[in-house]
Amino acid sequence: MAQNRAVVRQSLPDVIVADLRQRILSGDLAEGELIRQEVLAEEYDVSRMPVREALRRLDAEGLVVFINNRGATVTTHTLDEIREIFDVRTLLEVDLFKRAIPQMQDVHFVECEAILEEMEASYRDGHVADWGPLNARYHAALYEAAGRELTTNLLARVSLQANRYVSMHIDQLKKSDSAQQDHRALLTFARQRDIDSAAEKLRSHIEDTKRQVLELIAETRA
Repeated sequence: MAQNRAVVRQSLPDVIVADLRQRILSGDLAEGELIRQEVLAEEYDVSRMPVREALRRLDAEGLVVFINNRGATVTTHTLDEIREIFDVRTLLEVDLFKRAIPQMQDVHFVECEAILEEMEASYRDGHVADWGPLNARYHAALYEAAGRELTTNLLARVSLQANRYVSMHIDQLKKSDSAQQDHRALLTFARQRDIDSAAEKLRSHIEDTKRQVLELIAETRA
């Protein structure tokens, strides 16, 4: 946390939250790292008040553990907790996908196809930093037609935790080819209204990611 990170002085907590969130998701701020309010205030060239508010919001998201009058530490999950995060994600996503498929219209398929083409271009060009956000957009587009706002909100929080670990190791997962195939298959099954095959493919897709992420994290921590 050396260089200054000045921000536009409007909605400061929002801007600081977005930047800190990205730094945590990318691994720039590591698990267990102490984030001091006074240091952040200096980096962002702001008072401590918007920094404190930003840290409280990130605490609510589960990305940090806020320590009053000090700052926060970046949340560290056990392997069992990470496993549980992916298991909950599977439950929510499969349910949403099964509900969405019968309701999907041409507009949904067009949106998914457009994101998928953007993803495939990013894979070809090796734009690793784009993969996580594009993956999140694609999955959200697949489930949009379900119209389940509460479940979607629950999934957003769980996915934030899961995507943190995927983003930290995405360049090591070596699964771009299989990911492209899986994503294409999900859209194909949705177009065919084949709910059972779509649900099984999505379940195996998330399970495969979970297994690889857990293996990489275990190796890193060891």
